[in-house]
Amino acid sequence: MSQQKSKKTLINWDLVTVNPNNKNWDWKDLFCYWGVNIQSIIGFSLITSLYLIYDLNTLVVFTGTLVGSLLVFFFCNLIGKPSQKFGLPFVVLLRSSLGFRGAKYFGFLRFLVGTFLFGVQTYFLSKAIGYLIRISIFNYDSSLLDNDIFLSFIMGMNIIDWAAIILTIIFQFILFSIGMNFNKKLIQISAITVYSGILLFFFSILLSDVKLTFGAFLEVVYINGFVSYENLGPIITVAGTTFAYFSIVILTFGDFSRYVKNEKELKKGNLSLIFNLVIFSFLALFIVSGADTFLKQDPDNLSRILTNPTDIIGKIDNLLITTLALIFIIIASASTNLIANFIPSQYTLINLIPNSLSVKSSSYIIVLFGFVVGILWLTFFSQIGILSFVDTIGAFFGPLFGVMISDYYYIRKGNIDNKDIYSLERNGIYYYSGGWHLKGIYALFLGFIFAASTIWNSNLMFLQAYSWIIGAFVSSLTYYLLAKD
Repeated sequence: MSQQKSKKTLINWDLVTVNPNNKNWDWKDLFCYWGVNIQSIIGFSLITSLYLIYDLNTLVVFTGTLVGSLLVFFFCNLIGKPSQKFGLPFVVLLRSSLGFRGAKYFGFLRFLVGTFLFGVQTYFLSKAIGYLIRISIFNYDSSLLDNDIFLSFIMGMNIIDWAAIILTIIFQFILFSIGMNFNKKLIQISAITVYSGILLFFFSILLSDVKLTFGAFLEVVYINGFVSYENLGPIITVAGTTFAYFSIVILTFGDFSRYVKNEKELKKGNLSLIFNLVIFSFLALFIVSGADTFLKQDPDNLSRILTNPTDIIGKIDNLLITTLALIFIIIASASTNLIANFIPSQYTLINLIPNSLSVKSSSYIIVLFGFVVGILWLTFFSQIGILSFVDTIGAFFGPLFGVMISDYYYIRKGNIDNKDIYSLERNGIYYYSGGWHLKGIYALFLGFIFAASTIWNSNLMFLQAYSWIIGAFVSSLTYYLLAKD
């Protein structure tokens, strides 16, 4: 293809329809994908907190998480089908409902949120790597850590912290920038490795004292009084919290479903989300309750229950278990960062400048921004309430989903023109008004107003966990009413 021609199209070989020979994902790959999404520090802490901190009936929490995961299953099937059928990533499919310019700039919002969260996750990932560095130095010569070079801080980080975050950035760049075939293998290896690590952690707790740990587990598992009208509200709240945890990955799920063999494998794979969540919840709950029992035998330990695995590891006086656990945390955090933040950011950035960027070059930009966010997180970003700003941008995600679903299922009746969706020609189906589909834009902003109101209006904050769904519904309905004729 000549340079002249490439300037007249939106074609980029990283964004084009997946070759049928490369549609090699099956339900087992999606099982690993959902396992990686769940197997993170945040996921572990969220699940155990729901069960142990908020004093809720165990069956209430289980029912709520089940309902939330069913919602994720339903929405992922909806958004995953068109990408699986036509082999298109999220940001290309978005051209159908918003036009190619609308897809560029509103899709870029996913890059902003994804890159920011990539940087934040990088910071916390670097803490685990920094912990390993400190363990290595301590075991070599513990007195070295008392040197001034390790006690001097710049921007809230000492030399070990700086080394750790640089290593984290390099580590992720090397792993993430190779390509989707390698990413698939990485996801598989990560899921298997982390599950193995969690099982090792589980059995180390269990076999320490079977009677004691099982007793501790049974103490927190209570179901009396489940059948009560008063439990309806907590179930809805837990379901919303569970859904909110996965909401960022739903919108761009098509970036992965485009590689799935067929719709049957897609649905089977998405169903594995529920299985993953049930198994992981059991293991996490057992580990936390069992570890808490042992930790509280020492009066020097905190009276509060620890739900963050890093905190638990910090209290365990076993070098081997500590080291292995940190390695598993690093693998889990890195793989979650890959699928939730890095790959979606890649596609949306490439779509912004399709004739100039590739997987490799976009990776440089993402890790650079991620590095800046990571080093500024502790001293700047975490202090200024920027997460509210990120949440506000994220309020567009539900509406974006809504207009895409309404466009594909109700307006286009499941049809996408694979040629025109890469065309800049004025007579193209998706050219609209200079590359903007104004009806889609109107619907998007109306949904955003409803979604954002749950964030900024104190009287509506009880609906915040469902802001994504509210925005999606409003935008979907509005788009249908505007575009049906």
